[in-house]
Amino acid sequence: MDKTPTRERILVATAELFRRQGYAGTGLKAVVAEAEAPFGSLYHHFPGGKQQLAGEVIRASGAFFQALVVAVYDEQATTAESVRAVFAGAAETLEATDYVDACPIATVALEVASTDELLRQATAEVFTAWTDALTERLDGDRDRALAILCALEGAFVLSRALRSTEPMHAAGRLAVAGL
Repeated sequence: MDKTPTRERILVATAELFRRQGYAGTGLKAVVAEAEAPFGSLYHHFPGGKQQLAGEVIRASGAFFQALVVAVYDEQATTAESVRAVFAGAAETLEATDYVDACPIATVALEVASTDELLRQATAEVFTAWTDALTERLDGDRDRALAILCALEGAFVLSRALRSTEPMHAAGRLAVAGL
């Protein structure tokens, strides 16, 4: 049996399911099954139910993916190489996972932005943190940071729908050309 604490297993399992299935497509029974956790432990750790769990997963996933992207970005010698590497890495991940693993924040944001204010705020916090981190790396150019983030997130949606990395590569080329 996995010795990872139950709460952490539930968070990780939920993040994986959200990335693949979205918020609405992820039921609590699937979460506890994926986490190999007793059903009662979900409400023990997340008394606010699915909404509380989702808010925590959104924030934790956002921080995880920000750290991952920043690491890739900061390893490169120039801004253009950094942006190119982020888009190339996203394309590789999409291909390697058969277009199942994309941005879990965007997946949930598209579902909840008009229906759940608490989760909309959680996704907005993550996108703001990502924008701020990129703005800092672009010498304060917030418009450019927003444009790059929009290109990346839009490319995830199109790449998944088309089952092709062509949109991700095209968006990456445009993002680099704008530098």
